[in-house]
Amino acid sequence: MSNVLIIGPPGSGKGTQAGRIADHLGIVPVSTGDIFRAHVKSESPLGMEAKIYMEAGDFVPHGVTNRMVRTRLNEADVSNGFLLDGYPRTRAQVDYLDQILADSGQRIDAVLQVTAVDEELVRRLLIRAQEAGRSDDTEVVIRHRLDLYHEQTEAMVAIYADRGILARVNGMGAVGEVTERMLLALGTVTPENLEARASVAQRLAGGTLV
Repeated sequence: MSNVLIIGPPGSGKGTQAGRIADHLGIVPVSTGDIFRAHVKSESPLGMEAKIYMEAGDFVPHGVTNRMVRTRLNEADVSNGFLLDGYPRTRAQVDYLDQILADSGQRIDAVLQVTAVDEELVRRLLIRAQEAGRSDDTEVVIRHRLDLYHEQTEAMVAIYADRGILARVNGMGAVGEVTERMLLALGTVTPENLEARASVAQRLAGGTLV
């Protein structure tokens, strides 16, 4: 398996899982947040453009994000595979990502969608906001972010489901348990990964997947 996407709502733990899954598969984790920070730190033209929006608390425009992702996915370290976190977010970005990969004869092999109950996500994010001293992250704001996630990802997820490469994974439970579910799910969406699926299934023998 070469190229994997991970999708999930705020508070689902997908960032943690992205690193664990990428490490297991021997591919490079690529986060849009990391891409933004790297460009801003290097004071690249794209970074300076993004910084204006980031400092104002606005979303970075799709055009800027698209160019940053294209630049990152053309770097040598991801030539043997990557796990992309935070992109794409819309149907238009799905098309753009397809074109980026087609230009180098690649494609997305699997998409992991982390699922969780909204009420649990709200609880987690409120705790996180309190611990971080972020008084602006109120329940109203958090629920709005979750509504946006559901609205933006529905059409995008449907595309990957139609391609037969989407696996929905329950994100509730201990970190290690969720990782095991994801590794098992990857075996179900990629026929060439049957050996890995069997290996994970053996480790889960006697257990119950939720």
